[in-house]
Amino acid sequence: MAARDKNRPPVHPGEILREDVLPGLGMSVTKAAEALGVTRQALHRVLAGTAAISPEMALRIGKFCGNGPEVWLRMQAACDLWHAERRMADEIAGIKTQRAA
Repeated sequence: MAARDKNRPPVHPGEILREDVLPGLGMSVTKAAEALGVTRQALHRVLAGTAAISPEMALRIGKFCGNGPEVWLRMQAACDLWHAERRMADEIAGIKTQRAA
């Protein structure tokens, strides 16, 4: 398996839902939102990548997809960490790593 290019951001989990899951199910955003018990607007923000997958949303999506919440939270964490590392690179570079005596 090829290694992921570290210069490219991980895929936002909403993109997986938008591009793979919903089309695979032949389901509209409105119907998916109803099935998930959330507003269409809340789901749309996730699908657009403008809202993060919260633990609550991960529980809903994990049940909906049958693969559990952990996979959705891991995808979101990978996205968040990638962006934070780039945003904070200079600040983090100035922090000295401590070692126990």
